[in-house]
Order: sequence, then structure tokens, then C-alpha cells
Amino acid sequence: MSQSTIRAALESALASLAPAIDTAWQNTPYAPVTGRPYQAAYLLPAEPNNHSMGDGARQERGIFQVSLMYPPGQGTAAAGARAELIRELFRRGASFPKGDLTVQIERTPEIADGREDGDRWMVPIKIRWFCNL
Repeated sequence: MSQSTIRAALESALASLAPAIDTAWQNTPYAPVTGRPYQAAYLLPAEPNNHSMGDGARQERGIFQVSLMYPPGQGTAAAGARAELIRELFRRGASFPKGDLTVQIERTPEIADGREDGDRWMVPIKIRWFCNL
């Protein structure tokens, strides 16, 4: 239950970003449109932290990766600007409540170097998060 709530909190935040672009969500059909950028979102859970014994408390952790997929041959400016918008939205210390959980952003998101990926220019962004349960 907690991972689906964590996913919903992070995906809702990403969906709220303006200007909106198409998004490919995990395990949801999506057909890229030629010439139009999109972003692909992935929840990558990591090993939970257990800070104490016996009380059932734990800290869920992981990476929310957003891969920006832009048409090739158009330079890096548009994808770079979108990456910076995502970095600002998910800035270190930001929190995203959903139901009775709050997902917090642990570190400044990492914007990796862009590269060709099939028929797209791809820029991955790693957003490190945690949620205390």
C-alpha cells in the first residue's frame, strides 16, 4: 500500500508541472508522437531502512527517475530547460503529501548528460526520495 501511495504522490507532482508534456507512466500504454517530446517516469524503490526494532517503523527510500525524451537534432536547450524545471519542483527538502504519507526529497536531483536513445535525445533525472512510516 505504501509504495502505491508514494508513487501517486510523486506522479501527481510531476503531472502538475507546467508547461505540461506527454508522460509515459510505468505499465501504461503510450505511443510517442513523432516530433513531440515526452517524459517517462519510473519509481525505483530501494532497500528500506529500519532504524529501530520492534515498533514496526521503517523508512522507504528510492529514486523517482524521469527520462526526458526529445526529438533529435534540435539541440539540448529545450530538454535542459525542462530538466531544470523538474529539478526545481523536486528540490532538496520538498515534500509531497498523499493520504496519510508524506514523501520527502532527500537531495538535489541529479541531471545526467543527455544521449541518443533510439530516435530520441534522452536526459535522465534521478530524484532521491524517502518516506517515514
